[in-house]
Amino acid sequence: MLNILLKGGDVLCADGQIRQTDIAVSGSVITQIGKIDESAEQVIDCRDKLIIPGFVNTHTHAAMTLFRSYADDMMLMDWLQKKIWPAEENLTAEDVYWGTQLAIAEMLKSGTTCFADMYFFMPEVARAVAESGIRAVLARGMAGIAPTANQALAESENFYKEWHNAANGRITVMLGPHAPYTCPPDFIKKVTALATKLGAQIHIHLSETAGEVADCQKQYGKSPIALMNELGIFDHGALAAHCVHLSPEDIAIMKEKQVRVAHNPGSNMKLASGVAPVPDLLAAGICVSLGTDGAASNNNSDMLEELRLAALLHKVHRLDPLAIPAKTAVDMATVQGAAALGLETITGKLATSYKADITIFDRQEPHWHPRHDSLSLLTYAASSRDVHTVIVDGSILLDNRRLTTIDEERLLAETDRRGMRLVNK
Repeated sequence: MLNILLKGGDVLCADGQIRQTDIAVSGSVITQIGKIDESAEQVIDCRDKLIIPGFVNTHTHAAMTLFRSYADDMMLMDWLQKKIWPAEENLTAEDVYWGTQLAIAEMLKSGTTCFADMYFFMPEVARAVAESGIRAVLARGMAGIAPTANQALAESENFYKEWHNAANGRITVMLGPHAPYTCPPDFIKKVTALATKLGAQIHIHLSETAGEVADCQKQYGKSPIALMNELGIFDHGALAAHCVHLSPEDIAIMKEKQVRVAHNPGSNMKLASGVAPVPDLLAAGICVSLGTDGAASNNNSDMLEELRLAALLHKVHRLDPLAIPAKTAVDMATVQGAAALGLETITGKLATSYKADITIFDRQEPHWHPRHDSLSLLTYAASSRDVHTVIVDGSILLDNRRLTTIDEERLLAETDRRGMRLVNK
């Protein structure tokens, strides 16, 4: 008997077309797509619903939900140095656990089934992931200029050995050197040596601001992209967050080394970091995905907002309505997100043998009508309030808008209390 049967929904199929059909889930995987007459333990009537692969959020600092609305309307380095880094000194492991759960709750309620995270106290992040049922790619953030630099390397190695492929394979571990301006070349060499030892991939911030790029050019005579290439970061499989200020030479390096990009339009806009050359990256054949960054820099973990911003921002910036079409934005949030995290054979598509990571949208509200183009409506009109059901690894984590693995009432009380304590309010 099937575990879950989704009946009669409009399905975004692996070929990019939307068809009314059924989806069968057995265990953790999709086993059939088509007309299905078998019985199932649970049947979900999906008439008048849109079924898509769950969103993949490729760059977060999940526990920074605790700093949401605390330090707004500032430039990146002032924001980090004057507000965020001092507040983070007060973080405990339990704070990170609860802050991560808050982000996971928000992500599930807005249709995200997998996220990539870089932060501190990563065993607590992994615990939150394991308990909630979501899928995640996790990295212990490392700063080579910090007094804890060597400790961070040791913790990263231990974390990889303990948690890589844990939680029924839902957790993948990467290494997380923060950025070139916090990780000098000697430290980056230690990171690449550890990546070689473990077989781990690397998640890093690159070329986020014009000032960062100018400082790197002044100090090392080359761009952050060229410097990281020289130091071997890209030889291990790299996920590069932001990539706003790139030269044609940088893009050529990224193409050659198959660097995958986590584009964060909301964070880039709020911190005034600039507009990433996403159309140029896509034209070069580079994998571009979407991330929300930390909630402190973007104020939400909602991937619907990111795909809408990605489409609209690049149309305005390029003065070209085709700069990022709706279908491209949806791909960036799903199939390209999975590829960016090295999970392209596991999630990001609705296809047989893929993991059952599925988001179902209820389309009863007025903004879903008339239905000329469902992907256009998803990109430009849909709301997180429309997310009806979310399935990860074959388990229903959001059932008719209700979280099934997280006590939301307790979660909100805990995070309110902890967030206020961290900023001494």
